[in-house]
Amino acid sequence: MFQDYMPVLLMMIVGVGFGVVAVVASAFLGPNRKSRVKKETYECGMTTIGATYVQSPIKYYVVALLFLVFDLECVFLYPWAVHFKSLGLFGFVEMVIFMVILFVCYVYVWKKGALEWE
Repeated sequence: MFQDYMPVLLMMIVGVGFGVVAVVASAFLGPNRKSRVKKETYECGMTTIGATYVQSPIKYYVVALLFLVFDLECVFLYPWAVHFKSLGLFGFVEMVIFMVILFVCYVYVWKKGALEWE
């Protein structure tokens, strides 16, 4: 059984090893000239006025995360629709249960006020 997964394990080791070697080699071999100009913040070629770090509201990240979660769950509908006839009644009932869970999650998020932008 372990023999079947050896090529996958080998490819993972080679991939991670290549990434680590590339980062370490660039740290040692690349130029490292620090100057005052390189440490300044850059914004459209103009010097900044005031604070350069502006904190984003947490609501932005919550809405983005919820979009990703619901968008990824909707992606599962496509393979189901392609193989709808071969799945039969069991596939239909399974997708109805999935949609009910998705709808309950949507109502929960809506009632919690996570979709409000105020």
